[in-house]
Amino acid sequence: MNTRSLLFQQQPRWLKNRQGTRQQLPEAVQSWVYETGSLTARLRRHYGNRVAVKVLQQRWSKPSPSEAKLLRQPQTRYALIREVLLYADSQPLILARTVIPQRTIKATHGSLARLGTRPLGEVLFADPNLAREAMEVVLVTPRIWTQTARDLGDITQPVWGRRTVYALEGNTMLVAEFFLLDALGCGK
Repeated sequence: MNTRSLLFQQQPRWLKNRQGTRQQLPEAVQSWVYETGSLTARLRRHYGNRVAVKVLQQRWSKPSPSEAKLLRQPQTRYALIREVLLYADSQPLILARTVIPQRTIKATHGSLARLGTRPLGEVLFADPNLAREAMEVVLVTPRIWTQTARDLGDITQPVWGRRTVYALEGNTMLVAEFFLLDALGCGK
């Protein structure tokens, strides 16, 4: 998978969010995984305007087989894939991977393709038609991350994450977010 991702050497093994999943997660992790609002807004409540985005890559590529399946599109169809690091005061907070199908880019008049260093959450959660369709959780061990991701995120132990399918007026996109240690220390 490292040809498509700066984050992973291999695809993480995602778990469907089923009844009882929440209780299996550490309490600090539950708060982040089950956050219903914008993670960017939550980070800004703690860090203010010091929250920033570093775009690691943004390009048209084929999603992984599991990403294509969740988006209900052929695995051979290209999507805009964006990988970023959210940080504040040089502290890594969240690594994220977003997969946006071409039909979703078109439906949003290209705005999702022109985010630059603007956080995706600021755009998504400003839309009153945003709906969450599905969510999965994962615990990613350090060996699955690329060396680049381990260095950027200061990853030395397993990292919890969530992967969410969002819909904007019926057009889906997939957002995977991984909560680094400094993020987990932020309260609500």
